[in-house]
Parts: sequence; structure tokens; C-alpha cells
Amino acid sequence: SSPASAHSKQASSSKMVDKKSRSKEVVTREYTINLHKRLHGITFKKRAPRAVKEIKQFAAKMMKTPDVRLDVKLNKAVWRKGVRNVPMRLRIQISRRRNDDEDAKEELYSFVTVSDDQSGKLTTVVDEAQALHLVIHHSGYTQKKK
Repeated sequence: SSPASAHSKQASSSKMVDKKSRSKEVVTREYTINLHKRLHGITFKKRAPRAVKEIKQFAAKMMKTPDVRLDVKLNKAVWRKGVRNVPMRLRIQISRRRNDDEDAKEELYSFVTVSDDQSGKLTTVVDEAQALHLVIHHSGYTQKKK
């Protein structure tokens, strides 16, 4: 065993500690979940309930917490068009939070809510001057110079 291999073993063990602690920290992330591929071939009357289960399963996998709680708004977004017409994709926000209950089995839980912006990565910041220019340009209105 050379000193170089001993060093690499030490480095890998510290990485493992980092990974463990990373899954323990409180964090909020946004994801786009593709419900279409998860519900393909599911009976119509079971689609919305299955979508809720799939979202819970997705959140548990991403946040590494078995305890997943869903927001009422998310449930309404899934059921908005009925039991069979579930949205193809949903932009969701998952928060890993501390469990404050004394008798809780898990120290962390995940809270899933529907994200405010459903446009995904296409979000851009537009200032007022730029917005006014776009409105004038797209409406066909141009001011004549005197």
C-alpha cells in the first residue's frame, strides 16, 4: 500500500461524509415532472390518483426522504381537468424541511407544492422599458415624427 492509495481512500471517505450531510440539509428545489410518461397506459379512472402517488414517489427519490407531504394547491392542479385528463407535465417545488414533532420517526420531510411559474427554464426578467417597446412593436403602433 503506497501513500498515494492511502490518500485516495481518505479522500473518498470524506466525500461519503459530505454526501450524507448533503442529504440532511434543508433545501428547496424546482423540478419539472413528466406525468405523461408515468401515466401511460393507466386506466382513465385511476390516472389522477396514480399521478399523486407518482409525485410522492418522485419527491421521495429526489430528496431522499420517505415522508412526503403534498400541498392542497398541487392536488388541485393535478385534479383540475378531472380524473382522466391529468396535465402532461407539472413544474413543482420540493422543500426538504425539519420535522419539529417530538415523536417523529424521520427527522426530515419533503413538502411538495406547485411552482408559480409553469414556463420552466424559459423564465426571463423583462424591465419596464423593454416591455413597453415590445407592446408598441407587436401592436403595430408607431409614433410619427413631426
